[in-house]
Amino acid sequence: MIMGFSIALIVFSLLLMLLVLMHKGKGGGLSDMFGGGMQSSVGGSSVAERNLDRITIVVGLLWVACIIVVGLLIKLEG
Repeated sequence: MIMGFSIALIVFSLLLMLLVLMHKGKGGGLSDMFGGGMQSSVGGSSVAERNLDRITIVVGLLWVACIIVVGLLIKLEG
């Protein structure tokens, strides 16, 4: 059980790293390469950037949940 959550934690860590790098910063970021850098004329961030924000938050929450579960499993095992 610990091994499964540890593998999930590694996968979520890599995915979270990729998602954070895709965000647009002051200079553009990797999201410009994938079409996320287009600004809407209304102002604010584009739909792609908002969806990227939402996905990043969900993956971040899953990452934190995996950390907590792995910690609890290790504590209960010992």
